[in-house]
Amino acid sequence: MTTWSFGVPRAAGRLGNYPLWWGVWWRRRLAGPSREAPASVVDGASAGTVHPGAAGVGPWRIDVMAYLFLLAAIASEVVGTSLLKATHGFTRPWPTLGLAVAYLTAFGLLALAVRDIPVGVAYAMWSGLGTAAIVAIGAAFLGEPLSVAKVVGVGLVIAGVVVLNLGGAH
Repeated sequence: MTTWSFGVPRAAGRLGNYPLWWGVWWRRRLAGPSREAPASVVDGASAGTVHPGAAGVGPWRIDVMAYLFLLAAIASEVVGTSLLKATHGFTRPWPTLGLAVAYLTAFGLLALAVRDIPVGVAYAMWSGLGTAAIVAIGAAFLGEPLSVAKVVGVGLVIAGVVVLNLGGAH
């Protein structure tokens, strides 16, 4: 059965949950020379093959492309949020347009990331890393004061993301 993604049939070729048109380059970089798994890696679900974007073994296997999409989504969201002050309440058109493009890009990339990352983990990383980055950018470039309470709060948010990721949320 052919499914469609962004107007392109996905049955023609696949790279994990991403259509082949994401590029043969990624397949070569992430899958290595062979897609066959050694006998020690084979589990019942994989039937002898390794997901082209996967790294690691068993429960520690991660989809590298999904995490790259998530990091790009976080970066795009941080750019959009950094533009909020420059919009002056959405009265300046160019910063407002930049903000809209950044947020649309961020949510599109987040949607691609949650194909392979559990939504709870993806959102925890999105909000935690995004919050930490915005606090740092606000203090460094936007003249916002950095208090002990902010530093402790951001530290707790990051600790929560780490605990969620290590605590078996995958």
